[in-house]
Amino acid sequence: MASSRLSKLVLLLAFVALGASAQERVRGVITAVSGDEISVAGKKLRVGDKSELLYMQPIVLGDIKPGSFLAVTSQKGPAGQLTALEIRVQPRPVSPGHRPFDGRDDQTMTNANLDAMVQGSSGRELTLSYPGGSQKIIVPESAALYALVPGNRSQLVPGAPIFATYDASGVVLRSQVSAPKK
Repeated sequence: MASSRLSKLVLLLAFVALGASAQERVRGVITAVSGDEISVAGKKLRVGDKSELLYMQPIVLGDIKPGSFLAVTSQKGPAGQLTALEIRVQPRPVSPGHRPFDGRDDQTMTNANLDAMVQGSSGRELTLSYPGGSQKIIVPESAALYALVPGNRSQLVPGAPIFATYDASGVVLRSQVSAPKK
């Protein structure tokens, strides 16, 4: 009987620990800033001392080199061909793989190493690899290209597009912010 109670206690503690480490994401535009607090998509988030702030520095395709770790948001074409909408050079590997983007069937996210970049008939073609697979993605002239570089609090301003990961208490863990649209 004591081992049954102990087992239940261990399970309860495991569930509590899982809930405490749960992370959520928000994508949108910063609507307000007050001290350490930012508002995005109706959520109030706090920027803490350990929050990782990244700035999306615009770059050109020639800045991207083989061996770079990329996060590529793509649109699926009728024949399944992937065409890049946005490419971000990551400072380190984050969530390698290929998956639907934001739950959509027509867009994907590929986080992978760049193996090769060649000129094709439809534009530049990237060959990306990740554990268990690889993808070929066309990069049109219209694709948005960024390098994620260390950011700072001064870039967290109303009107700035942001993608943030935060914990259950609303503290930002990691954010990617770009300059407000003019």
